[in-house]
Amino acid sequence: MARELEQRRSRPPILRKAAAALVLVAAAALVIHLVIGLVVAVFWIAVVAAAVVAVLWALKTLVW
Repeated sequence: MARELEQRRSRPPILRKAAAALVLVAAAALVIHLVIGLVVAVFWIAVVAAAVVAVLWALKTLVW
């Protein structure tokens, strides 16, 4: 009887494996989405900073 319980616990059912795989895929998609969002946010901050520097340079060049 103890052997039967050990054998049953060693192989989870196919639905449990599928659910675990689905959770892993969802977690990976979430992490990828967050990383891409962070990269895009840093890019736009750099673009805005470059635009501010460009405007300040243009004003300095035209006014002085």
